[in-house]
Amino acid sequence: MFFPTFSRNRSILAGVFVLCLAGNLIGDATNPAAADDRPNVLIILVDDLGLHDLSIEGSTFYQTPHIDALARGGMRFTQGYANCRVCSPSRASIQLGTFTARHGITQWIGGKSGTDYNRNDPLLPADYVRALPAEQTTIAEAMKSAGYQTFFAGKWHLGGEGSLPTDHGYDINIGGHDRGSPPGGFFAPYKNPKMEDGPAGESLTLRLARETSDYIEGVGQEDPPFMAMLAFYTVHAPVQTTETLWKKYRDLAPPAPADGQRFKIDRTLPVRQVQDHPVYAGMIETMDNAVGMVMAALEGSGHLEDTVVVFTSDNGGVSSGDAYATCNLPLRGGKGRQWEGGVREPYYIHYPRAVPAGGTSDVPVTGADLYPTLLDLCGLDLLPEQHVDGRSLLPLLTDSATPAQEAALRDRPLVWHYPHYDNQGGEPSSLLRLGDYKLIHYHLNGRNELFHLPSDPSEQRDLAIEQPERAGQMAKQLLEFLGGLDARFPDFDPRFDPLQGSLKWQRIHGKNKENLERNHAAMLREDWQPNPNWWGSTVD
Repeated sequence: MFFPTFSRNRSILAGVFVLCLAGNLIGDATNPAAADDRPNVLIILVDDLGLHDLSIEGSTFYQTPHIDALARGGMRFTQGYANCRVCSPSRASIQLGTFTARHGITQWIGGKSGTDYNRNDPLLPADYVRALPAEQTTIAEAMKSAGYQTFFAGKWHLGGEGSLPTDHGYDINIGGHDRGSPPGGFFAPYKNPKMEDGPAGESLTLRLARETSDYIEGVGQEDPPFMAMLAFYTVHAPVQTTETLWKKYRDLAPPAPADGQRFKIDRTLPVRQVQDHPVYAGMIETMDNAVGMVMAALEGSGHLEDTVVVFTSDNGGVSSGDAYATCNLPLRGGKGRQWEGGVREPYYIHYPRAVPAGGTSDVPVTGADLYPTLLDLCGLDLLPEQHVDGRSLLPLLTDSATPAQEAALRDRPLVWHYPHYDNQGGEPSSLLRLGDYKLIHYHLNGRNELFHLPSDPSEQRDLAIEQPERAGQMAKQLLEFLGGLDARFPDFDPRFDPLQGSLKWQRIHGKNKENLERNHAAMLREDWQPNPNWWGSTVD
């Protein structure tokens, strides 16, 4: 197996790349919040939810009526992005308003790097920052300094003791700790050091929704406004649901593919091509019911009209690796992968007081934009030295954007930097979206891929050869930006054995794929039995 020379030319040319500009490029907009009438904020962040895992986004298998209603009640961004293809970096970008290369958390915290990584791949993954930087101001700290009370429930995964939610501006933390997966799974006992266990079999997803609902209902109309973040552990692995929901979606599953093949090899691993995983579908329904519970709490407590609700995810759905749980088509790839399926997300902002219902926008936006957007919606001063890469979306939300303002957002450069391998078959690479074009720069050999997303959302036609000048200029801009931040890059692994790499490839194509097809087909049989701890809840 031949691996070309690894390109390491990252010299910084004269001039300042536009991505380094600090501040808000959007300009003035009518602010919907008076100083004495500031809205509440609720951020709902789902783990590993793909764009097409919702019925409003085209799924005909999963059922998400509550989330669909939330989306229709506000602004739906049809080109919403997470800031990374895996969890911790994206979560840090939401908290800090910056791209991953700037804050340095480029891998899920706990992932191995350097010589600690030994999976016989040709590169050593780069090192990375392993806790949310204490010296930076999180969105929670900014809101708290403005008089907001703050609450966090669910998955944190941005550091352990000394870097927990309560160390970064949240008054209350229920369930947030250093781990990315729920230690006890999705049914009690949870084994979560930051949350009391419920009765045996209680749903973790519904429990976190109840804790958030109780908090919301306890805030009186005369109390200071709140900022709450509900960061679900679901729909991350382990993929678990109730027996009732498994049966429901087993019976609703579409016919099996005519050739019996649910998976297709795409470069490194098999990738799921159909949505018919009944256990995962049950997780989706439970998560949707949890969202409905929290929205009902907002309405019942009189807070719905004066609360900004954000709904999004931290990376794409898991179509390869881990549980191989969902299909992101027509987007290519999924969690961990460098294509659109790894980073495109549901992205909704619901605020009845100022955001008209039923709106859509195809302007590309990212999780880093939430920081300045929420400050703007709440009538607070922006902090451009902190949320350097985020831009306020207020003009888009209030339908007040001038053509120049919309163009500034639409055409700004967006950067993703992932100098790592992962469990899902992704390759160490960095991405630049510039207007309608997306460049993927591979760190193994300096190769570029170029796609025109409006005409090729599935990223099947690589234009790098047809448009070498555009590809070269975009690669230059991308590397200048990363070089200006002293971003870290992978190195060659001298231990790499091409022969073993070839044998691994043969296993993936042969025995591994055969087992995958057989196991996923078995989930739809009436006599299928999961691991004993997958059932255990009577609460659907």
